[in-house]
Amino acid sequence: MKGKIAVFCSASSEIDPKYNKVARDFVRAASLRGYGIVTGGTVKGTMGEVADEIVKCGGWHRGVIPRFMTQWVYPEMSETIWTDTMSERKELLREDTCGVVALPGGIGTLDELIETFALIHLKRYFGKILVLNHDGFYEPLKALLDHYVSEGMLKEETRSKIVFAADPEELLDALEG
Repeated sequence: MKGKIAVFCSASSEIDPKYNKVARDFVRAASLRGYGIVTGGTVKGTMGEVADEIVKCGGWHRGVIPRFMTQWVYPEMSETIWTDTMSERKELLREDTCGVVALPGGIGTLDELIETFALIHLKRYFGKILVLNHDGFYEPLKALLDHYVSEGMLKEETRSKIVFAADPEELLDALEG
């Protein structure tokens, strides 16, 4: 295995199908390049789509899931890690990864992404942080981060550590670059 990538994504099934399609495209491309995938380990929403695609590709998949979510655990993971809290889950999602990828997602995805960004700033996480900005999904976040820079709330050097990519191949190229 080339390395492990933590994937942050939606647990909702009520999203535009284009986001699940690009998630599957990303997983397929990452698996073909030899990466293992670490997710939140459930069957729900995009997380379930990602897990299904990993199985189809014959890839490696670690799921990190809190015990209070046992009813949603994905059954075919290479490795399952159980946690007691969501905070512990986030920490273990990042553990031993070369990067994190935020796919289009909701508030949980945003929480995981921003916490990881803060940890990079604090030199507590050393992987890359990448955002799949499919169809401009993350344009408002890019604008907010750029606003923080223009207002002196965020240094450009720190801002540059979060990479936005339009498609899975560009994202993987940024991870490897």
